[in-house]
Amino acid sequence: MRILLADDHALFRGGLASLLKAWGMEVVAEASDGLEAVQKVRLFRPDLVLMDINMPQCNGLEATRLIKAEMPETKVVILTVSDDSDDLFEAMKSGAQGYMLKDLSSEQFGELLLGVARGEAALNPSLATRIWNEFSKEGARRQAEAGEEPLTERETEVLRLVAKGTSNKEVALALHISENTVGYHMKNILSKLHLKNRTQAASYAHREGIIKDKE
Repeated sequence: MRILLADDHALFRGGLASLLKAWGMEVVAEASDGLEAVQKVRLFRPDLVLMDINMPQCNGLEATRLIKAEMPETKVVILTVSDDSDDLFEAMKSGAQGYMLKDLSSEQFGELLLGVARGEAALNPSLATRIWNEFSKEGARRQAEAGEEPLTERETEVLRLVAKGTSNKEVALALHISENTVGYHMKNILSKLHLKNRTQAASYAHREGIIKDKE
């Protein structure tokens, strides 16, 4: 790969350039701030930019947005000391192909770079776990806001019978539970599904395939 290094620390750039060259990769240019990185990407058209975040004039996230908007074929991977979740998700939104922390071992760094060459996203294992957890929390929050709390197995059984026009007494006999328990389950069903009555519950059961029209 032809690589451009963007970092405001010359010593770090020099050490990284030496490592990459030892691995047979070509470092075509270096930049000490985001604006210089954008300009040199235009000039040298590298395959990959290894981009720091905290740089003068224009930070790495803004530079990434500019590069991806103008030259979407250029891959950008953030290489930073920041493990802040906001930076991580902002990098993803900006179009970065990866986010690596500078405390990686050389072996991990090399493996992630090879993954980038294959078209894979480059991400520290710890950051991948964080992303999964964040998206899981977001999914749970949206589900709660949408009122999509799933019915229990027993509630589904009750709803299926109610949708067939069965009375509470008949449901109780069929499931070997009390009528009070049937009423309790119906109250929970209506609450979870944001429905007002048994008729709406029956319509929901048919619509969602809980009960088939031929039953």
